[in-house]
Amino acid sequence: MIELHDVHKQLGDREILRGLTLTVPKGKNYVIMGRSGIGKSVTLKHVIGIFQPDRGKVVVDGVDMATVTPVDLRELRKRMGYLFQNGALLNWLTVAENVALPLREHTKMSRSEIGDRVMKVLELVGMDHAAGNYPARISGGMKLRAGMARALITEPEYVLYDEPNAGLDPIMSDQIHNLIVEVRDRLGVTGLVVTHSRACAFTVGDIIGVVDDGKILEEGTVAEMQKSEHELVHQFIGGGAD
Repeated sequence: MIELHDVHKQLGDREILRGLTLTVPKGKNYVIMGRSGIGKSVTLKHVIGIFQPDRGKVVVDGVDMATVTPVDLRELRKRMGYLFQNGALLNWLTVAENVALPLREHTKMSRSEIGDRVMKVLELVGMDHAAGNYPARISGGMKLRAGMARALITEPEYVLYDEPNAGLDPIMSDQIHNLIVEVRDRLGVTGLVVTHSRACAFTVGDIIGVVDDGKILEEGTVAEMQKSEHELVHQFIGGGAD
């Protein structure tokens, strides 16, 4: 379980988070929505331990991310995957080499074991046919699928998704959304998703939280949020998926 309790964070002269509190239950997808620049991606960086809160607590499976030792943080990160915007692949490595990178850097698995795991995960995301391609030769949607495979290669319990459909057409976006749902249902992965997209939130979100002024304005299921009378929540959630 991921828990943020009254988290405050200032970057430069801007207070980004002002008492953010949320809980991501095991095996569920929590979707964070909100206007640009209000701290959605900053929240993800707190969960993975890149940022520390100025005040408040970030707790993952009972571990306080502010007091965790470097050794324990490395072990905890092995249980987390991170899908960056646009996949964030290394251009000089093939798709398979990009996906294999976490295993080569953080495990003692043999080359054949890594190769088998890579092809298994690439097949899961529908990218096994492009294993030998370089990023410059594949589409934006394929890059995201490869990024998803890299996020899943260590068999994580948690995946953090940063704008998983940014720049994609509606058809490819739907495929990515369905893949996030499949990862939750087939692998039991817990997800924390940052998105501007109603379609993404409606498809993948078990819980949706709308952030404003550095804190959760309102949260609930899609059905609950659609009944909200708050104007900003209605702007993000109301009126159907698009």
